[in-house]
Amino acid sequence: MEATEINFDGIIGPSHNYAGLSHGNIASSNSRGIISRPRAAALQGVAKMRHNIRLGLPQGVLLPHPRPDRKWLVELGTDVETVPASLRPAAFSASAMWAANAATVSPAPDCGDGRCHLTVANLRTMPHRSHEWPATLAQLRLAFADDRHFVVHPPVPGTFGDEGAANHMRIGSSHGAAAVELFVYGERGGAYPVRQHEEASQAIARLHCLDPDRTMFVCQAEEAIAAGAFHNDVVAVANENVLFAHEQAFAGRAALFEELRRRVPDLEIVEVPAAAVSLGEAISSYLFNGQLVTLPTGAMALILPEEARELPSVHAWLLQMVAGNGPIREIFFVDVRESMANGGGPACLRLRVVAAAETIDPRFLVDAVKLDRIEALIADHWPEEIAPDDLLKPEHWVHMEEARTALLHMLDLEELTVE
Repeated sequence: MEATEINFDGIIGPSHNYAGLSHGNIASSNSRGIISRPRAAALQGVAKMRHNIRLGLPQGVLLPHPRPDRKWLVELGTDVETVPASLRPAAFSASAMWAANAATVSPAPDCGDGRCHLTVANLRTMPHRSHEWPATLAQLRLAFADDRHFVVHPPVPGTFGDEGAANHMRIGSSHGAAAVELFVYGERGGAYPVRQHEEASQAIARLHCLDPDRTMFVCQAEEAIAAGAFHNDVVAVANENVLFAHEQAFAGRAALFEELRRRVPDLEIVEVPAAAVSLGEAISSYLFNGQLVTLPTGAMALILPEEARELPSVHAWLLQMVAGNGPIREIFFVDVRESMANGGGPACLRLRVVAAAETIDPRFLVDAVKLDRIEALIADHWPEEIAPDDLLKPEHWVHMEEARTALLHMLDLEELTVE
């Protein structure tokens, strides 16, 4: 069985709305209160997956969580009918769509026991995300149930914040070879909260049985967080032996690069200078929140949101990069505007897992035919629009729940109906 990188995209749920719940996420805050389009959002996500399949990339899915989250509300001593206004938006949040925050994944070659380890993120910094982990854990324990190949860990204690793969990178010669794992944490974020704590990253490294000589803990630059880079994947992304990053992504940048070059002899760093693309431009365009992938031809490509093409400074730099002789040879643009408006680009929507497809529950893997079925169901069941006041209406609660249940039935995943 040959291991390969598989991207598991979160299907955008029927409760997708703009409540502006994510402090430090500028796009989310700016979109607060506008009318959302759940059907268009989910179809955009499916179109991105379809695009990547056409490129020859294996594709999986993760499913929307139960929304409204009635179980969470009961734990808080209330219910969807009487929930205080301060809690209501969090009960309806569809933010589990951003699967990059589902878990941290260490492929089998990196782990001491020769199995792929996944630790579900606790997401404790933001109330609307802090109750995602039980539903995520249930899905991952189904998808990666073969304990000969996988270990799925519950979240590290909420004493320390962990936001998953969005703050984790892996750099090595190939996906299937042992690599250096980089855990990126924050210390200060100006006016914005630090979401990834070093202590959580260190705990995950221990749980995953990682070799200390191939494990690095890297501090994100305070100016990056303060500018709105709430996760590292907003200012840096890695694939195989390539690190693609903004000049102001990391604290102690020079020492980091020197140490990385020592540990990864064939490392290639593609760094975007602040003089060419400012932090603000990088964050608003999600230049670094693209999917950096290796195509079946062996060429490396960057899959970016349309916003990166529309910002002149960013597009000009990309054209210059491709015209050169660097490792990133192709660029593709995808429309994920509904996700972008809530603060998540193409990379936010996916969790990368290096494994043999035969070891994964096939219900979580998709091809073009299965995506056709998912697309048709979304077109029939997802709400066309959600205005803020719609969250007050019982008929909308029922519609959201029925839409998700229909998807679970179609994919033969009824055991996730109640999580």
